Amino acid sequence: MSGPVGRAYEELVRAGELKPDAAQERAVVALDRLERELYSKRTGLLGKLFNNRNDGLSGVYLWGGVGRGKSMLMDLAFEHVAVQPKRRVHFHAFMLEAHARLREKRKDEEGDPLERVADDIADEVKLLCFDEMVVNNPADAMILSRLFEHLLERGVRVVTTSNRPPHDLYKDGLNRELFLPFIHLIERRFDVVEVDGPTDYRMDRLSGVKVWHVPNGPEATQALSTAFFKLTDYPVEDRAKVPTEELEVGGRRTLHVPKSLKGVAVFSFKRLVGEARGAADYLAVAQRFHTVIIVGIPVMTREMRNEAARFVTLVDALYEHRVKLLAAADAEPSGLYPAGDGSFEFQRTVSRLEEMRSAEYLAEGHGTDHA
Repeated sequence: MSGPVGRAYEELVRAGELKPDAAQERAVVALDRLERELYSKRTGLLGKLFNNRNDGLSGVYLWGGVGRGKSMLMDLAFEHVAVQPKRRVHFHAFMLEAHARLREKRKDEEGDPLERVADDIADEVKLLCFDEMVVNNPADAMILSRLFEHLLERGVRVVTTSNRPPHDLYKDGLNRELFLPFIHLIERRFDVVEVDGPTDYRMDRLSGVKVWHVPNGPEATQALSTAFFKLTDYPVEDRAKVPTEELEVGGRRTLHVPKSLKGVAVFSFKRLVGEARGAADYLAVAQRFHTVIIVGIPVMTREMRNEAARFVTLVDALYEHRVKLLAAADAEPSGLYPAGDGSFEFQRTVSRLEEMRSAEYLAEGHGTDHA
């Protein structure tokens, strides 16, 4: 590992901040290869004359389970690949921007608006680093292949992370056949590297983190906010810029996620459970996020039997998909719904909530099958 990313990685290992990891080392080799390609294009005569040709390696796609260091590796590449201008951005935020640009270009009715969007982006950036590529929006799926083909043709290079391999992106999505060219583009033009080593750094972050806070209030809110930034490695000073998400539910509607970053979602009880939701909503949440933070869980009265029933459905979905739940509530699980229709059945939910606080549960992988 003689490139700039490799040297920075080896320093972290020597300092004891990282453990030796063959999967991470393979990713570092791919990132240094991308750096060499970018360097040769900048310095060689042919590179100067044909800087925007779409030959060679176009990107690196890092995928694997949560907590395996994908974002850390991408950050190393962003810091040490000496190309300017470059940008690190959450994938969902980038796509929201792309759609806004596209709407503006369509007003002009001059040429292909998607090509002109790609022209603008290529003028602004030579290296794009995307955290958490996930595709669950049909509108994104419809434009991704052409948008990225145009970007790569214009010399933009990409490093991205994802929890899924390319062939599982937009799995079972509406009109998925129109999305397949994007998968083929990644498989053809990117180094696809699985990062799934033995060390779960996310568990290190969860170590010592209290997952159930009583009662609701400023102290609990602050503790959960600290946990969110610890789990996502997001700078606290940028808290106002944490992206939101519109989560597709069954291809028919979307669910607003107030904060969504690196597989961690934040909801209020009032919006997620207090409003009319169904099993499909909670299944979409459980499949999409490995960690869910819920604030404002009240003690539910007899008159809140509908909320209690929805809360049962939510917890069932999170439990079955081994989602980590962090929460602020006005009572311990056993006191959340003391009386009312379904309170006896609610005891199973209490049992599950208690199990979800255990070290054994927290150590399990997201979506892990279990007996």
